Amino acid sequence: MSYPGYPPSGGYPPQAGGYPPQAGGYPPQAGGYPPQAGGYPPQAGGYPPQPGAYPPQAGGYPPQAGGYPPQASGYPTQAGGYPPQAGGYPPQQAGGYPSIPPAQGGWGGAPAGGMPGGGMPQGYPGGPAPSPPQGYPGGPAPGQQPMPGYPGGAPAPNPSMPGYGGGAPATPHSPAINRGYRGAIKDHPGADPLRDVEVLRKAMKGFGTDESAIIELLGSRTSKQRVPMVAAYKTTYGKDLFHDLKSELTGSFEKLAIAMLQTPAKFDASELKEAISGAGTDEACLIEILSSRSNAEIREINQIYKHEYGKTLEDSISNDTSGHFRRLLVSLCQGNRDEREQVDINMAKQDAQKLYAAGENKVGTDESQFNAILCARSKPHLRAVFHEYQQMCGRDIVKSICREMSGDVEDGMVAVVKCIRNTPEYFAERLHKAMAGAGTKDRTLIRVMVTRSEVDMLDIRQVYQQTYGKSLYTAISGDTSGDYKKMLLKLCGGSD
Repeated sequence: MSYPGYPPSGGYPPQAGGYPPQAGGYPPQAGGYPPQAGGYPPQAGGYPPQPGAYPPQAGGYPPQAGGYPPQASGYPTQAGGYPPQAGGYPPQQAGGYPSIPPAQGGWGGAPAGGMPGGGMPQGYPGGPAPSPPQGYPGGPAPGQQPMPGYPGGAPAPNPSMPGYGGGAPATPHSPAINRGYRGAIKDHPGADPLRDVEVLRKAMKGFGTDESAIIELLGSRTSKQRVPMVAAYKTTYGKDLFHDLKSELTGSFEKLAIAMLQTPAKFDASELKEAISGAGTDEACLIEILSSRSNAEIREINQIYKHEYGKTLEDSISNDTSGHFRRLLVSLCQGNRDEREQVDINMAKQDAQKLYAAGENKVGTDESQFNAILCARSKPHLRAVFHEYQQMCGRDIVKSICREMSGDVEDGMVAVVKCIRNTPEYFAERLHKAMAGAGTKDRTLIRVMVTRSEVDMLDIRQVYQQTYGKSLYTAISGDTSGDYKKMLLKLCGGSD
C-alpha cells in the first residue's frame, strides 16, 4: 500500500540530473533517498545511504522567525575586512577579528595557544558546554524584564540600534588595522654594546655631562639593544651604569634614561611596586599594565616582582586594595587569559546576554559575572562581545558599566574594556590625560612612551592627532622641556 506523497514501495525512482554512482562506492540501499540535484556526489569508500535517513538540506536551516539571522562565519562579510581605523592592527581574514602581531624582545609579544595549564574557558571549542543565561530560551527569569531585541523580548530601546532578528547589523567596533611593524624605534644596524658603552663613558667622564650623546645613543637603540649595555658597562669599566647615570643626570630625564635601560618586565615590576607602595595607590597604573600585557609578560613580571621585593604581586595587591576592585586585579595578575584568535560568534552572543543579565537587566549588579568574562576571555572574543552587547541592548558596554558601578571598580572595568577594545586609543587617552591641565604626570608619560615605543607608537600618534586635533609630538614639545623633552621626542619618532 502506498500513501499520498510517498513513492511506491521499493524506494524512489532515479532522478534525472543526479550524480552517477562512483566506482568503489557502496550500492544504494533499498528504501534510501536518492542523491539530490546540486548536492555532493557519493564519494568512493564512503558510507552508503541509510534507509530512512534524511535527505541533505540545501543551505542548512532556514532563518527562524524572530530569531537570529544566519551568520556567515560571524559578522557580515566586509570588503577586505573591517574599514581602516586610524592606525592599528593588520587586516584579518574574513569573519575574524584583528590580532596583534607578537613582538620579540619587548612589550606586546603574546605566545600562541590557549590558556596555560590546558584549561579552557567555558563555552570554547573543546571546553565544557556553556549554560544558557537564566530564563533563555523560553523567556526571562521571574522578576526580570525581557532582553530587548531578542526573540520574545521587549523591543529595542533605541530604534537606531536594531536588535537581532530585525534590521541590518552595525559594523563592529574594532581596533585600527595594522600595516606591519608599528613601533617608532627600530633596531640600529650593527649596534655593539661594547662600543656603545664607550660612548656613554665618554659622555659622563670628567667635568660636565654630554647629554646630547646620551640622548642620541639611547634614543636610537631598541630595548634589546639597550639592555645589554648594563652588563657591558660593568664588564668594561667595573662600575654600575645605573649608579653613574643617577650621579650625572637629574629629574625626569634621569628617570627616563633609567627606564630605557631596564628589561620590559623589570620596568613593569618596578612601576607596579611604586603604584602599590607609593603615596596612595595608583589604580590606573595597575590596570594599564595588567590589562595590556600578554600572559607570558605577566608571568615574567610576577617572577621578577617576587625576586626583587620578596613577596608576590598578588599578595601586594591583596594587601593594598579591597572588594571587587581587588578581585579584578587579582584575576588580571594571574596571566591566564585565553589567547586564541578564533572567535565563536554564538559564544560572544551568550556572553553579551550574561553581561546584560548581570547589570542592566537586574536590580543591583553582579560584578562577579563582569569579572569572569572580562578577565578570562580572549581579546578578539571580547571585542565581539562588546559589539554584540551594543546590538542587543542599544547601549555601549562602557556606558552600562558607568550606570551600574562606581568608584575604583567602575574605573577598573572601564579601563579594561577600553584597553581591549582599541589599545592605541586607550594609550592616546592616557597620554593626553598625563599632559592635560596643570602639571604633568611624568611617571605615566615616561611609562607609556617607553613601553609603547616598539609596539604601536605609530598607531597611538595617529589616534592622538585625530582625537585631540594636534600631533603627539607637538603636545610633548609644549608640555616638557630640555633634555627630557628631546629624549621623549626620540621615543615618539616624529611629528604627524
